[in-house]
Formats: sequence, structure tokens, C-alpha cells
Amino acid sequence: MSVYFSRYFLIVLFFLGLSVNVPAQGVKFLIPDAAIVQFAGSIGYFSAGAGYDIFKNKRGNIDFNYGYVPKSKGGELHILTAKFAYRPFQIRLKDWGKFYPFNPGVFFTYTFHKDLSWRFNPDLYPDNYYYWSEAFRPHISFTNELELKADKLLKGTGIKTLSVYSEFNSNDYYLVNYFQNMSELTLSDVFQLGIGLRVKF
Repeated sequence: MSVYFSRYFLIVLFFLGLSVNVPAQGVKFLIPDAAIVQFAGSIGYFSAGAGYDIFKNKRGNIDFNYGYVPKSKGGELHILTAKFAYRPFQIRLKDWGKFYPFNPGVFFTYTFHKDLSWRFNPDLYPDNYYYWSEAFRPHISFTNELELKADKLLKGTGIKTLSVYSEFNSNDYYLVNYFQNMSELTLSDVFQLGIGLRVKF
């Protein structure tokens, strides 16, 4: 296990442990509403994290993920992600679930690697020669989500709902390149796909 993996994995475990073990009456807002795992989608080959419902209607969510890309898949990379998404539309599926067809969102990633930094080395490149950051990426995203009630299926577990979702996303770098090279690139070249599972407690 690399030093980078150990360091950032322990940071994530620390914050997740803190949110579970703090006194509920004082900082209840730190306790996550959901646990999330995701495959691919620009935030790691695999990622895991915690989610929080926001707004009175619980249509918004903020997620924090840790992602890992193994060396065999182009890494070794460690990625921290902060996401925001909103569910403007819902379709009720009788009494067993809901479908959210189009959820726009934004998220930000920071990739930890010895060869990546917040900005390009000013000793090697003139100021603003590269406008983007090596390690930090803002993204736009569009998800759809199928949410199933779990209170009958998984009695006694404390799980309220299980959701599966797909997420299409692109970042600033990809989109700028797309609009500068529309004759050569298609949207499928610049949008990535992730598939995930959300478990609400």
C-alpha cells in the first residue's frame, strides 16, 4: 500500500468516523444521510463517500467522495470530490419507489499525485500560459436515479432507501477542447459515465 493511499484513506476514515461518533445533540448535521459507492465517472476507478440531504424537500444533496485509480488503470491516483446535485423532477412508482429522470449538478475534484499540483510550475511556464490547474477540476453533471424503498425489504437494518444511479459528466478542460475542435470531437469524447449506489439511513 503506497504512502499516498494510506494518507488519504486515513483522512477519509477520520472524517467519516468523526461524523458517526460525535454527540448527536451537538452536531447532528455532521451525521451523513447516505453512504455512496461509485464505479468510474471521473472521480476514481472506484470511490466511496457520504451524502447529505439538503433543502426541506430533500431534493438536493451534497456528497463527499474519496476515489482511487490503481496503477493498472492509469494511476496510482487519489481523488477527493465534493458534489452538489438537485432533483427537480420525480416520478412516483406506486408505493415502492421513485424515479428522478434528470438531476443537474456540479462537482469539484482534486487529484493527489506527486506530479500534479494546484498550478503549473511558474519557473517552467510563463504566467497564465496554461489557464487550468493540474490537479483541480470543476465538472458539470447530469444524473438519473432509481430510488427503492427498503423498509420492507430490509427490515431492522436502518436502511430507508436504496438507489442506483448513472451520472454523465464533463470538466472545463474537456468542454473547452470540444468547442475548439467540434469538427474532430463528439460529445461522447468529452463526457464520462459513472454508475453508483446510494444507501440512505
